[in-house]
Amino acid sequence: MHDFVLKEVITDDLAKELSDVGFDKSYIQKACDKFVYKNIKIFDLTPAQANILKQTALSVGADCATHRETITGKVEKTDCILGGSLSQLEKIAKKLECQPFGLKKLGEMLCRRPQSGSEECKIAGILNLTTNSFSDGGDFYEFDKAIEHLNEMINDGADIIDIGAESTKPYSKPVSDDEQLAKLVPVLEYIKENNIKIPISIDTRSAKVAQKCLELGAEIINDVSGFDYDEKMPDIIAKYNAKVIIQHSKGTPENMQDKPVYSNLMDEIYLGLKNKIDIAVSKGIKRENIIVDPGIGFGKTREDNFEIIERVEEFHGLGCPVMLGISRKSLLNMPDADNFTKDIFTLALNSIAFKKNVDYLRVHNVKLNKKLLKLIGESL
Repeated sequence: MHDFVLKEVITDDLAKELSDVGFDKSYIQKACDKFVYKNIKIFDLTPAQANILKQTALSVGADCATHRETITGKVEKTDCILGGSLSQLEKIAKKLECQPFGLKKLGEMLCRRPQSGSEECKIAGILNLTTNSFSDGGDFYEFDKAIEHLNEMINDGADIIDIGAESTKPYSKPVSDDEQLAKLVPVLEYIKENNIKIPISIDTRSAKVAQKCLELGAEIINDVSGFDYDEKMPDIIAKYNAKVIIQHSKGTPENMQDKPVYSNLMDEIYLGLKNKIDIAVSKGIKRENIIVDPGIGFGKTREDNFEIIERVEEFHGLGCPVMLGISRKSLLNMPDADNFTKDIFTLALNSIAFKKNVDYLRVHNVKLNKKLLKLIGESL
């Protein structure tokens, strides 16, 4: 009897594996599409649309899961999970071009493969001008210490500096616009006077604060409320043609950790961010200026946070770069550890995020994380 040896192939370089078994090199790139399998969730289809989609999938050897009553028409809408190889999905998309009920548009969308992340992950260094931030509150509250840390992060290789004057940790209270600006303006003036070119992001929920900071040269607004706190925020960002980080948050800092519950964590975050992207675009913000952040720790349990990290690549389907902020947060479950120890464990989780094609990592320790990206990058 033949002794079979089996091994699952788990790699991002399938072309090399095909080449190693002697596969026809002229056909390798095309063949890869037959070996890469995707499961795509499609929301709110009518029974007619879902039934046609399922039959089309079955016709090419793929499949489509729908609500059990779809075939009877007893449900008005159904979500679907379409599963198949890239090659099969391409065939499905082609067949949908001839189908009614708007399915031609669905076919066109299936042909648009979501971005899998940028070629280079960027590091956003955190500068907290606060007294009560969860990890370094008060450390950089004074102007001289803030400037020293700013220059340190720039020298350590930060790609962006994210400056905030309002802590949004769980159960924190809002900080007035004037108080925020009193801390932010001197730092922004220093940056301008010293001709510092690194992109500056402002971590604020206030449109008034955002406007003043953009006037002083900031290029990005990091709104952890995703426009929920101040409805004027999208208009200000559009006016200055700025970039925006739209973060998902369930509730406000005062109540977001009061037993957050989701019926489907990833769907709710995904659809919530899509809604905010649509709002941003409708207000005149360019899609290429939008970055999304699923909001680790903002209205999520520890289990929720780890699921987000594990499945973070799903957010690339939104068509925008993805930021993740894990640094020193409570999911590490080490409240009594010193910051350097927290940075080491943050580094471990960020290595997972990097391998899952996250575009931006928001961190306290820039030097360690730049070394991580260099180390992993050299191995690819």
